[in-house]
Amino acid sequence: SRQKPRFHETAMGSDVKYLGPACVTFVYLGMYYVFMLNAGVTKRLIEREYKAKDKKFDRYFGQDRRMLRADRIHLNTLEHMVPFLGMMWLHAVYVDDVQKATIAGIIGTCARALYPFLLGSRKEGLGHTNTKRVYPSTMPQYAVMIYLTQGVARRFISLSMA
Repeated sequence: SRQKPRFHETAMGSDVKYLGPACVTFVYLGMYYVFMLNAGVTKRLIEREYKAKDKKFDRYFGQDRRMLRADRIHLNTLEHMVPFLGMMWLHAVYVDDVQKATIAGIIGTCARALYPFLLGSRKEGLGHTNTKRVYPSTMPQYAVMIYLTQGVARRFISLSMA
């Protein structure tokens, strides 16, 4: 009497094999929602401040440096999420190097987590001099993306020539 295989055994081989990339994905998505919550809280605080001064707050055209900072943190994370997580998973599955994909994912996620701290203080907001300060966050992320992308590209090329 043979047992029917469970979904996770047929879909991806094993529920443990891809635990690393799954954990990285979970942490990255959690970080994204924390950054989104920060943008919402920042907006509410600024709205109250403007209301107390009897001023109108315009989130998108008002150029409040604190709101620009919160939006930059949130939206830059969103902008990089799909390519980063997609390449990490493609590397884990098609290059079949789950450990290296997980390590690259951890490095990319940790580098992304540094971004708000390097961008400037919450009170200071976003200024024109912040660009170089975020290099310790952005450059490792780009290096991780290059590593993951070249691995996937090489694998696809080798599969197409087989």
